[in-house]
Amino acid sequence: MDRFFKLKQNGTTVRTEIMAGLTTFMAMAYILTVNPNTLTAFGAIDMGWYSVFLATALSAGIFTIAMGLFINFPVALAPGMGLNAYFASVILSSATSDTPFTWEMGLTAVFISGLIFILLTITRVRQMLLDAIPDSLKHAITVGIGMFISIIGLKNSGLMTIGVESGNDIAAHTFTNVLSYETVIHLGSLTDTNVQLGIIGLLLIGILMVLNVRGAILFGILGTTVVAMLMGVVDFNSLSNAQTPWVPDFTQINFMSFDWDGILHTGIISAIATFTFVELFDTFGTLVGTATRAGIMKDPVEGKKRVGKAMFVDAIAVTGGAMLGTSTTTAYVESAAGVAEGGRTGLTAVTTGACFLLALFLAPVAALIPGSATAAALIIVGVLMMQSVKEIDFQDMVVAIPAFLTIAMMPFTYNIANGISFGIVFYVVLAFVANIFGKKKYDIHWLMWVLFVLVILRYVFFGSEG
Repeated sequence: MDRFFKLKQNGTTVRTEIMAGLTTFMAMAYILTVNPNTLTAFGAIDMGWYSVFLATALSAGIFTIAMGLFINFPVALAPGMGLNAYFASVILSSATSDTPFTWEMGLTAVFISGLIFILLTITRVRQMLLDAIPDSLKHAITVGIGMFISIIGLKNSGLMTIGVESGNDIAAHTFTNVLSYETVIHLGSLTDTNVQLGIIGLLLIGILMVLNVRGAILFGILGTTVVAMLMGVVDFNSLSNAQTPWVPDFTQINFMSFDWDGILHTGIISAIATFTFVELFDTFGTLVGTATRAGIMKDPVEGKKRVGKAMFVDAIAVTGGAMLGTSTTTAYVESAAGVAEGGRTGLTAVTTGACFLLALFLAPVAALIPGSATAAALIIVGVLMMQSVKEIDFQDMVVAIPAFLTIAMMPFTYNIANGISFGIVFYVVLAFVANIFGKKKYDIHWLMWVLFVLVILRYVFFGSEG
């Protein structure tokens, strides 16, 4: 095992890798229930809750193990948050039209976007991004993802709540602008049990990390779960829930449920473009950020090769996930939780993937872990990823402004792709102006100009809300 995963070469051990894999699984296990709820819109879309659950566990398990075995990369994959919500929203918004956009058409759009990714990866266009993106933006991406992970943890724990004090009624499923005196982000109620559990989790993990306890994040999650049981928050009735049988029923899976006749639907081109654009930047950011945190990018040449290979597995996962019956399967930012626990090789990913496959048989047990138990871990991971901010020269405005926007736009617009997009646009513009009128010259890779144009076109033709 040491020879296969190169454990000694990466300064790690079997125990450390397994602990890291378990930590990653615990941090992202929420997707097992969140994804079925999201894609079915809590019953409004007839994909079948259990069918989506099976697709979620299988896609996460199979492709995460593939990432570990074939690439030796400590990154886990699963159906991505954000794109699953977009998937459901497109279907719901067209439900009353004369030509509704069905969930089968949605899976077809995801499948086609996966084929596009495979082509971009084979032609090495995705890998070229590693050379094209300036180091300052790479570090900013790492920090931004850390902030993004933290805001997920803050929301899941209830420590952060969203509320709009608007004088006008706001329709469901719409976006609204707020006035300067209106507040949006609030501190959650400290009397709420979930908020209390989130704080307890932060304290437990923080204390264990200060004491240099190996597996601090995992033990913090488990400890918080025990506290939740003592507080009576955990509902043990879920163990006998008929919707989550102990033995998986694969006959219910939506395998290859594509609608090729609907490929001419006017909305499918927009859907394919959105899936492709968001996944392109989300995956790039996640892989680079996680690889940097894991120390894989210390050797730039070898690091770029491994990230390039990881991108191919990710592309295969998009198409494979669609075949199994779920929205875009992608590299997960929560992988940073396992990396923070010392995960450095594919054994971490294999462990995480095995846990997802086991979840097919232990779905009722996995459902016992409260969201607050993992929320605290995500916040702590944000602390760890913030360390890359010291690599950014904030005295140089050509570097500082794009880097700051990259960091800020990810959590504050709740979208990784937005952060990378703003960073690219502002870097190209500012560096171009500096090269013409300034003394210091900045390198602008030709691919950055291509990305600049694509970003502008994306927002012009497909909008910005959401």
